[in-house]
Amino acid sequence: MASLSLRNIKKVYDNKVTAVDDFNLEIKDKEFVVFVGPSGCGKSTTLRMIAGLEEISGGELYIDDKLVNSIAPKDRDIAMVFQNYALYPHMTVYENMAFALKLRKVPKKEIDQKVREAAEILGITEYLQRKPKALSGGQRQRVAIGRAIVRAPKVMLMDEPLSNLDAKLRNQMRAEIIKLRHRIDTTFIYVTHDQTEAMTLGDRIVIMKDGFIQQIGTPQEVFNHPDNLFVAGFIGSPQMNFFDAELKRNADGKYFVRIKDVDFVLSDEQQEKLKENGVEPQAIVLGIRPEHISLCDASDPEPHIDAVVDVCEMMGSSMHLHVNAGDKDVVIVLQTVDLPVEKRSGFAYGEPISFRFDTILSHLFGAETQKNLI
Repeated sequence: MASLSLRNIKKVYDNKVTAVDDFNLEIKDKEFVVFVGPSGCGKSTTLRMIAGLEEISGGELYIDDKLVNSIAPKDRDIAMVFQNYALYPHMTVYENMAFALKLRKVPKKEIDQKVREAAEILGITEYLQRKPKALSGGQRQRVAIGRAIVRAPKVMLMDEPLSNLDAKLRNQMRAEIIKLRHRIDTTFIYVTHDQTEAMTLGDRIVIMKDGFIQQIGTPQEVFNHPDNLFVAGFIGSPQMNFFDAELKRNADGKYFVRIKDVDFVLSDEQQEKLKENGVEPQAIVLGIRPEHISLCDASDPEPHIDAVVDVCEMMGSSMHLHVNAGDKDVVIVLQTVDLPVEKRSGFAYGEPISFRFDTILSHLFGAETQKNLI
């Protein structure tokens, strides 16, 4: 198995376009790391540089402390699973999975054992004599994964392997990949644009934008403590709500946030952090997740914001309420069982509502720097 070290990795194409810049990451042996970000952020390019399919323009890539920048892909002991399966259509499933081992002149008996073991793990034993065209998308992806794991590679690279599957199959295959990583001892690097996949699969997530790393952390760390506005908006579904606000201090030196002429006092913990960081009163963006907002009465003495309902989406156990608060669109996620009986069937368009939130669950970002102030 393998650890990886990416030091100041850079990719510049011939047209002088920089796809990846100053990429630094240490990946531990048997770790499952996910690269996530919007299209064009450089995540697949980074994966292809690790595989050796793209030349590294600058920086150093080490696999098990061995510099591999100039080592050919076939000599890196890496297997890659692609988005489009890339199976040989004229070969059976068995032949597809055995092909790389045959090229290596592995004995027939050993090939047969490895192929059947991998097929058993992935639940595709009954399809071994079929051709890829006779398989569903999910079955083909299992074969592609099987072809990779029979080689027992040091590192398994996966480039958006589930993006061609429908939603139900994606969920099933996600669970299969989680089981698989516990059954085979290898290091996984997985690329996706889907933050749900990133949150459920990764030990750590690397969030990228425009070729740069925005944040590295466990799923819970990036969800609870986003480093900047981009990460806050990218991780979480529905997306975090953002309010233009002012960070101010009262006569006692206590920080508070003003949104639409409503003042929200910050928690003791937030007060301490802001003081520690020497944060001055300034224009900020306050972020609050849809599930951390609750409805209240318009006469509630606690600070709250008034709004009107635009759209009410019924999701079964929850309700997604899209409201307009002074020309600001806000999404609120409500648990259906927590609502009064008369509201469980939904809210009417244009219906006035009021909402509030606990400031301890809010995130404060500098309006100019877009960085988390806490």
